[in-house]
Amino acid sequence: MAGPGDPPEGTPDGTSGNAEDEYRSVVFDESFVRAARIQEYSAEERLSDHAPAVRRRPPLRRGLSRQALILVLLIAVAFGTAVYMGLRSPYQNQALRRSVEPLRMTVIPLSPQGVVPGAATPEALFAHSPAAQFRIGAEGIPLPASRRTAHFSDSQVVTALTTAKDYLVHSSLYPEVLTGQQVRPVRALVDADQLDQFDESFSRPTADGRHAPTGWLVRFDPARVQLADTRIRVQGTLSAAETDSATLEVTADHTFVYALRPTGAQTGAEASLFTVRRELHFRFDRVDLRTHQLQLSVSYVQAGPLSCAEDSTNHLRPLLAGQTAKAGGPAGTDPYATDDATALCGALATSAQPKV
Repeated sequence: MAGPGDPPEGTPDGTSGNAEDEYRSVVFDESFVRAARIQEYSAEERLSDHAPAVRRRPPLRRGLSRQALILVLLIAVAFGTAVYMGLRSPYQNQALRRSVEPLRMTVIPLSPQGVVPGAATPEALFAHSPAAQFRIGAEGIPLPASRRTAHFSDSQVVTALTTAKDYLVHSSLYPEVLTGQQVRPVRALVDADQLDQFDESFSRPTADGRHAPTGWLVRFDPARVQLADTRIRVQGTLSAAETDSATLEVTADHTFVYALRPTGAQTGAEASLFTVRRELHFRFDRVDLRTHQLQLSVSYVQAGPLSCAEDSTNHLRPLLAGQTAKAGGPAGTDPYATDDATALCGALATSAQPKV
């Protein structure tokens, strides 16, 4: 006989109505219902839209769990910190920090022993002078055979030598520079960390061994002299050597011979020769090699005929044909002023003058 809760025909397959007890452990909570892929329309929705009894629900977009979000955030913070510390690393900053020393310069005027010789043409002067066999212009500054060093390639050594030659050409052979009209061609080759010293040398020239324009380049007082011949005679040497794993040094030792006349003089006026010997030491690090610039560390200049009584800091004021050196000279040397370079003066040998 069927139980009170069983159908009149009894339970199918002879099972008891208590069979539902095996599903009581299944809990149809709200999350289970929400996760169902099939949802039953309400009676009202079925009447109004004539829709089927059920509809398929779109799959739920499950977001990242809180733990996953925290993990991703921690990884991002760690990565950002590593990048920041790498950029701010003190070791990297030390590697990028460059130590550029100021230029040390010495300009020594050479005083003639007698009257400065002259001639009607520069050719006659050069032919009877020690510069007779010198080459003209940049041809007198040939590049030596270059070899790689322990830490610099052949091309880097060539770049250093070429940049040094360009500096010599711009600072010793350009008529615009020699006559004081321009300094830009020279300035463009100077390392950025020396530009303050360079600019101060021209804005406030001082005979302190650091800020003399004539230590950076050759230039004459345009109020007194002019070039009688732009074909300047040159002879000298260039050499390159590695001073450490980060620095190349190029040494230049050249003698430049100029033919000069008084400013405003006619072509027929006598010309005279003026000799400048420049010993320059250039330094190059890898930044300089890349930018085609240089650091000028030492400039040692001897020039004559000059009068020791004249100031050669800002311009060179050559003695011209028929002139003699003025009496007197620097006031004296102060042994306590270690940076005073004004008392340096020498005598120009007679053999250095043309025999005319």
